[in-house]
Amino acid sequence: MATSVSHSSGKNQRKKNSVNPFRNKLKNKQNDKKKPVIFKDFDDDDNEDEFLDNLIQAEDSKPKYQKLTKRDLKDRAEEILEKQRKRLPVYQNKDEIMSYVKKNQVTVLIGETGSGKSTQIPQFLIDSVKSGKKIAVTQPRRVAAISLAGRVAAEYGCIIGDEVGYSVRFDNRTNDKKTKLKYLTDGMLLRELMMDKSLAQYEYLIIDEAHERTILTDLLLGFIKGLLNGPRKNDLKVIVMSATLQADKFSKFFNDAPILFVKGRTYPVENFHLSHKDSEDQTDIVESMIRSVIQVNSSEPFGGDILCFLPGQEEIDKAVAILQKISPILKDSYIKQKLKIPEIVPLPLYAALTPAKQLLVFNKLNCNKFQRKIILSTNIAETSVTIPGVKYVVDSGLRKVKIWRHELGLSTLLTVPVSRASCQQRSGRAGRESEGKCFRLFKEHDFENLPVQSESEIIRCDISNPLLILKKVGVKDILNWSWLESPGKNAIVIGLEELYSLGALNDSGDLTEKGEKMALLPLAPHLSNVLLEAMERNCISAVLDIVACLSVENLLLNPNPDIRDVVNEKRYQSATLGRRYGDLIMLKEFYDIFIGLDSVPEQKQWCQEMSITYRGFQNVIKIRKQLKEYLKKIDANVEKNEKFNNKEKNSTVADESDDEDFIETNDKKIDVESVLKCFLYGFVKNTAIGMPDRSYRTTTTGEPISIHPSSMMFSKKDNPGIMYTEYVFTSKGFARNVSRIELEWLQEVAMGVRKFK
Repeated sequence: MATSVSHSSGKNQRKKNSVNPFRNKLKNKQNDKKKPVIFKDFDDDDNEDEFLDNLIQAEDSKPKYQKLTKRDLKDRAEEILEKQRKRLPVYQNKDEIMSYVKKNQVTVLIGETGSGKSTQIPQFLIDSVKSGKKIAVTQPRRVAAISLAGRVAAEYGCIIGDEVGYSVRFDNRTNDKKTKLKYLTDGMLLRELMMDKSLAQYEYLIIDEAHERTILTDLLLGFIKGLLNGPRKNDLKVIVMSATLQADKFSKFFNDAPILFVKGRTYPVENFHLSHKDSEDQTDIVESMIRSVIQVNSSEPFGGDILCFLPGQEEIDKAVAILQKISPILKDSYIKQKLKIPEIVPLPLYAALTPAKQLLVFNKLNCNKFQRKIILSTNIAETSVTIPGVKYVVDSGLRKVKIWRHELGLSTLLTVPVSRASCQQRSGRAGRESEGKCFRLFKEHDFENLPVQSESEIIRCDISNPLLILKKVGVKDILNWSWLESPGKNAIVIGLEELYSLGALNDSGDLTEKGEKMALLPLAPHLSNVLLEAMERNCISAVLDIVACLSVENLLLNPNPDIRDVVNEKRYQSATLGRRYGDLIMLKEFYDIFIGLDSVPEQKQWCQEMSITYRGFQNVIKIRKQLKEYLKKIDANVEKNEKFNNKEKNSTVADESDDEDFIETNDKKIDVESVLKCFLYGFVKNTAIGMPDRSYRTTTTGEPISIHPSSMMFSKKDNPGIMYTEYVFTSKGFARNVSRIELEWLQEVAMGVRKFK
């Protein structure tokens, strides 16, 4: 029987409703039916929140203590212990928590935000680890792994990379002889598992932020369960940590493992919902958000910013533009009426913004001005960042999510209601520094009808890559494997069929030689297939450049409306052949331009003019280098067959033809036809035929599809056919990363797509 250690939370004091459309939430339900054991709440901020990847420059993630002596490091650690660590809820309950961990093979720990779970529990264990063994702490995001490792190293009194280190994509700061505690991403631990199926070097595995339920997290949990029932039955301990409630699911999965609940450091947040009458007027979410922002700003005391959650970038840009336009009008009105109401300063926050613009939300406003920040964000501010100064939250209750449609092999981008857990996470943003208020743009009845948790990633995403990993580690019966939550028989069968069509599986369902190679590459199977085909066609460098670009999200930013036409024209003029053959070749051209510039200032200036992230291209270069090393493991002769120069620049091909199907950059030639055929081998199902009316219909279903306005091919209407790497459905079906193809190419590739190598 599972043991539960939990707390009873006090009810918020009811206050007078200060915003007319909203009413107080009248009840605070206590769902825990088991006898509670109270873990006290403390006021210290553990600062465990993950940061947006492109908010943190690489130098910010590096340790700042290398020049300090060991004595200095230990003194600093003692100071942190006395002033911070001892005041954390987890530390205050150290003995009881460790008692459960020592007694049980698996412990499920639910730690609220600010409890200290991610930094303290690994430290409780570090000095008890057996000689030669380590502790692994997984994180869904690499930035969290890096930042937590840096913090824990400071608290432990060591240089990062010694007793405490991290291992993430592009960066490994560990010492085989010294490191006892290693923070790493889910993906890196999976990589280690593929090389050592027993994970023999680890005594403790801590799966942190398990509530995010990424595909990789679910895979890890399944593999760990297998280890606990097999080779590591007696000498491996596991701690599953989560910030929100999915305790029963995790506990049941691990044979009724005990559940511990630790209260975090948060302040009370009062929740308000729309009344029934006012909810009838909520037809336009942007309009409703603007009205609510103005009302909250005018009715709530000065001293606290407003964080607003909207579903996507489009809605945010629209809201920011309107608020910027009306802000001076409202200011003049307040002055004329002699009202002491702060001026609103709207700021957007979403992943596609430049780092500089993202950082604006963290900066304080001019203290000499009577202003209030209005931060309009996607769900990245739900758990990924802590924005100082936020006291009020306005929640649309909506998010945009990609849902993979297995039958059609495409993803749809939909606006859907969030879960109750997400609503609670959002309202909690108002209680990080002081008491706060959350105003929800929906009725309390609607809140009660929301799902408890958001659908896990493995249910709504393409699972071909997870299936490839399972095949790589030798899983035969995938349908009956230890899934925390099975994606379903239909999804599994379709995923296996997709791997079969790519040549990764043979008729018996076993990995082919090609499948073994695909599994070694840290890419989706489709892109792995593209690279392997490029090795055969001797155009690997050019394809590698493009694949590396595709591996970086938001490389090309969406320009502000006032400069959009100028930026698009610059991009159009810079992509000589991209204007004819589309976005993939455009990426290759942009990569060549970037690495061809002589200095960092020139690169940064060019990126700014083109609305491209400089840091994004830095990551492209890192990814390219990493992929190149993987390819060399697959084929030691790859560097001889296709010349890579020392600066990781563009490639050469033997053909020096002057045909227009070749692009010349930095005195090199790129065979466009071969490059695009390589991509067809990975995306042959993502194709469409041009119709007489200049529309397009997909080759698989005959459904109409439109080229996304962001594409280089948007205004080009005479393509016989198109290929795309991504399909999204919003108001209609859109193809993204679009390239022109000839119909004879399509026929050729379709005939040979099943060949095994």
